[in-house]
Order: sequence, then structure tokens, then C-alpha cells
Amino acid sequence: MKITTGKINMFMFFKLPLGWWSGMRVLSLTNTTAVVNIKYKWMNQNPFKSMFWAAQGMAAEMSTGVLVMQEIEKSNRKVSMLVTHQEGDFFKKAKGKIVFTCSGGNQIREAIEKSIKTGEGEVVDLISEGINEDGVVVSNFKFQWSLKVK
Repeated sequence: MKITTGKINMFMFFKLPLGWWSGMRVLSLTNTTAVVNIKYKWMNQNPFKSMFWAAQGMAAEMSTGVLVMQEIEKSNRKVSMLVTHQEGDFFKKAKGKIVFTCSGGNQIREAIEKSIKTGEGEVVDLISEGINEDGVVVSNFKFQWSLKVK
């Protein structure tokens, strides 16, 4: 299955309903970059009139995970993928539309290629930056993905 924004968003509806109902959507996907947005609304609010940190993390993780899924699909191999560590930093209240961008496609490709050659698992650290409608960074997330060719 070729991974596209439409297919990922449909997959989310059936397999990640919390993401779908919270308003998370994959906006664009290239060989190197994935862009995911989520809008502040009643479903993903916190008591402080901003977006709950976990809703931001969900969108940030999606921006990294969809790139991993795409590279696995391109490799024509079975590859296990698992988040083994996550960190987040928050700089401003998340209100309105927040766009998370990850540009780690090349890192993922290299890790999968290395795992194919060595048969060992590889770890790749991917950063996703969340920016509000005013162009201000509201949060950054780092996800450590473990990848291993089966």
C-alpha cells in the first residue's frame, strides 16, 4: 500500500479514533518531511484554556511515525517499529491550529538500510516542532524510534 495523506487519515479514523476525533490530520508527506496539524477545541483542551500536552504529543508522534511507516513501506521489508523514549518541551500555550513538522526521512532511511545490512536493531531520534498560527514555536517533541528488520 502506498502511503498517502488520505490513506493515513482514513487509517486514523478506523485504527486511531482518538486522533481522528481530536482533530489531528496529516497535511503533507514527502520523502523527508511530514506535516500534521491539530486544532485546539473542546475535545483536546486542558483546564488552562489551551491544548492538553498529550494531544500535542499525539500529533507530534504522528509526524514522526508516518515518516517511519513510509520508509518501511519503501524498503519492501518487514520492519518492527516502536517508540522507546519520548521527551517534550513546552514554550507557550497551544491555542488555535498547531502544525507539527518532522524532517527526519533521511535519518529513518539510513537506519533501515543499516538494519538490513547488519540484521541488528537501529535507533533513530526524530524531532517534531509545533508552531502556532502566528509562527511561534509552542512545543518540541523528541521521539526515539527503535527499528529492526525481521
